[in-house]
Amino acid sequence: MTHIITHRVTPQQIQEMLEELKTYIKLAVDTRRRVIAGGGALHADCEAALLEDGSQQTDVWGADWYPSSQEVSCESLINIRPKQGNRSIEITDPSLRATVEAVVKERLSA
Repeated sequence: MTHIITHRVTPQQIQEMLEELKTYIKLAVDTRRRVIAGGGALHADCEAALLEDGSQQTDVWGADWYPSSQEVSCESLINIRPKQGNRSIEITDPSLRATVEAVVKERLSA
């Protein structure tokens, strides 16, 4: 189940987002609006949910959340954006990466 998280996540939302992959949650993070979509099998599903919710493509980046360790991974196919200077599945800009990590922790940390 995909959820759009605009405030601190609830334990029930975490459990629902974990249903697909069990140990981690795929995310799309809108760095401008500071909103997250999480859950489901693909980062692209989360990205589509944010775009439908009003996010702009240039602001949405993929990441994963590991609830047991409270860690963020900034790797996703949706991050390959040569026009925005990111030619890798990993977010290479340190500032952008820090913003993604901060938004994820702000919304999902225990």
